Amino acid sequence: MRVPVAVLGATGLVGQRLVRRLANHPWFELVAVTGSERSVGRLYGDVVRWRLPGDPPPEAARLIVQPSEPGFEARLVFSALPSRVAGEVEAAFAAAGYVISSNARNHRMDEDVPLVLPEVNPDHLQLIEVQRRRREWSGAIVTNANCVAIPLSLALKPLDDAFGVEKVFVVTMQAISGAGYPGVAALDIVDNVIPFISGEEPKVESEPLKLLGRLEGERVRPAPIRISAQTNRVASRDGHMLCVSVALRRRATPEQAAEVLRAFRGRPQELKLPSAGERPIVVRPEEDRPQPVRDRDAGGGMAITVGRVRACPLFDLKFVVLGHNTERGAAGAALLNGELLVAEGYVP
Repeated sequence: MRVPVAVLGATGLVGQRLVRRLANHPWFELVAVTGSERSVGRLYGDVVRWRLPGDPPPEAARLIVQPSEPGFEARLVFSALPSRVAGEVEAAFAAAGYVISSNARNHRMDEDVPLVLPEVNPDHLQLIEVQRRRREWSGAIVTNANCVAIPLSLALKPLDDAFGVEKVFVVTMQAISGAGYPGVAALDIVDNVIPFISGEEPKVESEPLKLLGRLEGERVRPAPIRISAQTNRVASRDGHMLCVSVALRRRATPEQAAEVLRAFRGRPQELKLPSAGERPIVVRPEEDRPQPVRDRDAGGGMAITVGRVRACPLFDLKFVVLGHNTERGAAGAALLNGELLVAEGYVP
């Protein structure tokens, strides 16, 4: 029997990607979707402005849009709500006994909320018990990270385990879909690069430290890594590209680093979670890869691609990382967290 699930904010772009990924999911059955007041009470297929190829999945299209309030039959809830409302709504669901896998930023850095990247820190789910005790609720909130912090942390994890990472300098080239729909005005982004994304650099500099940190008792001790980030909006549709330089505690050749990245596997691969590809990191040998158009869909959009691994004259190594920002960096991340929650017994 499949686990009944719901999607909060199902009409938005991330919500639509969650709805599409849940269609015919082997573990989950989508039983409820929520939307804005103007959508409530109407068929999802009638109110959603579908931005993905094709049409909404038929089983989702037949669902009646509900308000984002507890009351429907779902044990696991995926939140694609905008940050302006997500904080209070998610807390209300957790207090009512629902387990929330959230893509929103509101609770990511709360001390008792697991910020989880399943290949990197699955043990941080243990914070759920701390959260339930402190907040006196029977549900839980688990979040995925920012759409840049995810591919950056996934690339850093095997390097940190093998060699120790001390410092990171990262420059991003982020797709326009990362701004949501309708995103950046055409007259601003066509023939242009915008060297500022509001609030982005602090997230990229802080969230990986929690992801790569160590769970000690009832809190996460942040990883002792210094990160400097510069973020840019560019005119690609999907796929965030990162140019990364790292300083290591133990010296490694580019060949050694590439092999460590290529061999990396995590808890989702051990558990064979449905949304986890066989390889979370794809290493490309070509001098001109990764590229968004060619590589963003690696592993069904759930793998990151690393290329151009080489020596850095300032630090030790430099390389390029590409991740699909609305799949691995958003909808797919929340879904994979939900699968991990079920596999590890946190969903009743």
